[in-house]
Amino acid sequence: MFSFKRVIADLKVFGKGNFRSREGLFFTLVFPIILILLFGAIFSGGSSAPTTVYVQNLDGGPASIAFIAALNSTSAIRLVSAPTSVNLTQYLSSHSSTNGILIPAGFTLAYEEDQPVNVTVYGNPASTTSAVVSGITSEVVNQFNIEGASNVHSVRVSQEVAVSKSYSYIDFLVPGLIGFAVLTSPMFALVNVSSSYKRDKIFKQLSLTPLTETEWLVSKIMWYISMTAISFVLMSLTGIYLFGAQISFSPGVALFIFIGPFMFVSLGMLVGTISNSPESAAVVGNLVTFPMMFLSGTFFPVSSMPVYLQNVARVLPLYYVIEGLTNVMIYGNYASALVDFGVLVAVSAVIFALAVKFFKWRED
Repeated sequence: MFSFKRVIADLKVFGKGNFRSREGLFFTLVFPIILILLFGAIFSGGSSAPTTVYVQNLDGGPASIAFIAALNSTSAIRLVSAPTSVNLTQYLSSHSSTNGILIPAGFTLAYEEDQPVNVTVYGNPASTTSAVVSGITSEVVNQFNIEGASNVHSVRVSQEVAVSKSYSYIDFLVPGLIGFAVLTSPMFALVNVSSSYKRDKIFKQLSLTPLTETEWLVSKIMWYISMTAISFVLMSLTGIYLFGAQISFSPGVALFIFIGPFMFVSLGMLVGTISNSPESAAVVGNLVTFPMMFLSGTFFPVSSMPVYLQNVARVLPLYYVIEGLTNVMIYGNYASALVDFGVLVAVSAVIFALAVKFFKWRED
């Protein structure tokens, strides 16, 4: 029968061992802060570079379709259609974006009759990306007005502020590096612990105690949830007070501080358990960890990657940790964050069940 008392007892023993390990504390709490200091110092003056632009076409006529095709011919932006039934400003907010283009109803008729018509560009006036989107749209408008026309048409560009808050690189770096800490500390530690305990017959010795395999695993999850929470506070305060990061300490963060370590402790345990030796476990652990580390939005936005890499990123669990933290800490987009959390809960349940299934005190 599961005993929370035994879980706490094992947690205390494991915690004392970790506090005595300078290397463990360094990589759990100090190393992520060093990364924030390093990247923050390099890019503190730069801005994020999302490439996705949501386009709402309220016209649907041939001229508006041709206009969208002209925008699509540029390589600097990626257009995504927004439903005509929604308010574009609210739609951008719900999708954690500041970049949008609105083509009004009657665009085709006004264009054909040489009447003035405005294409509205939504963006953040302090964002480099929004300036790029606006510039590209203006350039396409100029070409669209002149090419193939008997006279100069009257398409114009107007500017609207989709989000009043200005974001910088450090704002997105903090959630990314928190996700980095959520991944690396539990994953590498449990891969090493589980494989070395199996090799040194420590699990066999633990089988002689009342502690069960599930209780042992739960105590490790509790430990790394606690360490992740401490790391989150330290990294966030570093970003805020040293680099002026504009992030929120929303209660929704707790969901990802819980589910992230839960998932990666279970995954590290699974990798270490099914591996034949600590050496092979380390290789498998690296093969699992490094793609997530660099393709999930840790150091730069996923939206700035080629489309095929964006599709790869959306298969990786860490993507949903970082995306969820970004939605909660920066955009306050709780609807999207709950979707990210739901994906993580489903994946974590499967990984935890597999870890418990394959984890045995004694080898067959």
